[in-house]
Amino acid sequence: MVEDDVWGLRGKGAIVTGGGAAGDGIGNGRAAAILLARAGAGVLVVDREIGLAERTVEMIRAEGGAAEAASYDVTDGAACAAMVAHAERSFGRLDVLDNNVGIGGKGSVVDVSEAEWSRVMRVNVDSMFLVSKYAVPAMKRAGGGAIVNVSSISALRPRGLTPYTTSKAAVIGLSQAMAVDHGKDGIRVNCVAPGPVYTPMVYARGMSEMAREGRRRASVMGVEGTGWDVGMAVRFLLSAQARFVTGQVLVVDGGATLVGPSRESEG
Repeated sequence: MVEDDVWGLRGKGAIVTGGGAAGDGIGNGRAAAILLARAGAGVLVVDREIGLAERTVEMIRAEGGAAEAASYDVTDGAACAAMVAHAERSFGRLDVLDNNVGIGGKGSVVDVSEAEWSRVMRVNVDSMFLVSKYAVPAMKRAGGGAIVNVSSISALRPRGLTPYTTSKAAVIGLSQAMAVDHGKDGIRVNCVAPGPVYTPMVYARGMSEMAREGRRRASVMGVEGTGWDVGMAVRFLLSAQARFVTGQVLVVDGGATLVGPSRESEG
């Protein structure tokens, strides 16, 4: 159901990368895509696996929203240019972008291989650079816009995942630099840094109930986070409600970084 235009997103064109999820599960990207569509935006849902993106689109259309599914390699510049052109062609404009693609990466600088280090950086950082490289000119053509790059609390509190932590810290630096570079163009750029939220990407790994409980207790409120929590933060930062917010990092972790639980307690 499309909502009243309280977010200033009605009629806008949007891209959400990593917008699929297994089954009917709600991951960060799927939640953001659904919420943007509910706010009246037309959403290009992009995922490496087209079937996952198509399911998100089915869920959006079932509520009366506008969306299309697509599969593009966000680590390839030509594919990113084509993706932006797809959004402009479908919705007449591109106004907002949720750069949500990311993978994990474990080990110290001694343990991790050069190939794995490069892979994590390519997916987690280069993809956001490449998508934004082509999205920013499209947003300028539309008269301005907003970008959210998804980081992680691991960027703020390292915990034995050195490639991942480094990539997500780079996302914050990239976002702040972009905010300075493109503020004059009417384009805001912010980060969301999720904590231990329970999403299909997490439970697909076969997380035990004990580990899940530990993640819940990592919240100072004793509440389990979900993809909806991240999606709502993304929608806020992409909306007109955040018109005076740029270059910021919005931590969505239930206060987990305030008390610094061990990595083991997060699963």
